[in-house]
Amino acid sequence: MDFLKVNGKKNLNGSIKISGAKNAALPLLTSTILAKNSVNISNLPNVVDIRTLLKLLGMLGASYNHDNTNISIDTISLDKTTATYDIVKTMRASILVLGPLLSRFGHCEVSLPGGCAIGQRPVDLHLKALEQMGATIVIKSGYIVANAPDGLRGATIVFDKVTVTGTENIVMAAALAKGTTTIINAAKEPEVVQLCEVIRDAGVKIEGIGTNTLTIEGTCGELLDFKDFEIIPDRIEAGTYLCVGAITNSILKIENVIPTHLDAVLNKFEEMGYMILKEPTTITICPANKISPVNIVTTEYPGFPTDMQAQFMALATMANGVSVIDEKLFENRFMHVSELVRMGADIKLNGTVATITGTPKKLLGTDVMATDLRASSALVIAALVADEETRIHRIYHLDRGYDRLEEKLTSIGADIVREKE
Repeated sequence: MDFLKVNGKKNLNGSIKISGAKNAALPLLTSTILAKNSVNISNLPNVVDIRTLLKLLGMLGASYNHDNTNISIDTISLDKTTATYDIVKTMRASILVLGPLLSRFGHCEVSLPGGCAIGQRPVDLHLKALEQMGATIVIKSGYIVANAPDGLRGATIVFDKVTVTGTENIVMAAALAKGTTTIINAAKEPEVVQLCEVIRDAGVKIEGIGTNTLTIEGTCGELLDFKDFEIIPDRIEAGTYLCVGAITNSILKIENVIPTHLDAVLNKFEEMGYMILKEPTTITICPANKISPVNIVTTEYPGFPTDMQAQFMALATMANGVSVIDEKLFENRFMHVSELVRMGADIKLNGTVATITGTPKKLLGTDVMATDLRASSALVIAALVADEETRIHRIYHLDRGYDRLEEKLTSIGADIVREKE
């Protein structure tokens, strides 16, 4: 098993190019199930989650040529409709095949994804919506068995709470349905927006893209003519490296990014005293004279993303004062706290609220354990300013969503190497 060895207190400077967004690529890859043609996709991130989903699509009968960040995928020969437990258990996003498989074939069996390290993310909203569209769904031996032999039909779907994967699943299901589907309280994340745009460009009429109400006119089962497209930049990866620049008080330029996708995050950097310079496809963070504490409440887009909470907690350990982070979306997303405390951070938990008393220059390197994807990056960020060596274990979590992290950090002056246990 791999681990990362980090020696902190290094001067960092330079630029980092952001990869394609994992959370955009996953639903976009599953959307090709709806295509009647081969689809070329560029700017695909080279991370484990992408390789896992491609393995699943291959098991379903898809063929593809994958060359680093580019892929040509053909799902015309798809002949299986079962997503097995062995794949789904390793990546919850596998549930995204449910909507397109059911819409195209009228039947599918998808393993329940089960629990999640950062909290429960039940798929009941997905299933309820598909039932409203005419599907018959039963849970049998740990599998979602869904049938719609006469095809799905349009319906008005009101999500009780905002769900990103739920919105994506129903958008894909509605694309081939009979009639019009309206999704109320839809997610507005950039990744959802790109999925809608790609499906729209493939011939489906979609109104309300980027709002909380989507209206989709289905094609009555006719497969779609996909255009080639490029995956949007990963806003969470960009935010993570901005935290690297912030915690080390470096001048760091982030390239290949869409600044408007990070408005809520950039506002918090500015509240903490950093200067942010924005250009059309770059963001540069400049040092703060004094790192001020910050108050953060995670919420759905366009609010502050839960996927940036752990990284900002690491940054808050360097602030001059007390910061407060209220995690509103996931009930168990503070597992990185105990590891940061092992490094000398002063963090107190009270339910969903973390109080961080800044301890500038007091973090000390030690052995720590990654517990999930974003917690992993928070530990790397903290290690960059810690005295002595930090060894970060279980980094398979990190590899799920960060493309060549140690290579990118080394390029700007960090002392970080991957080694075997």
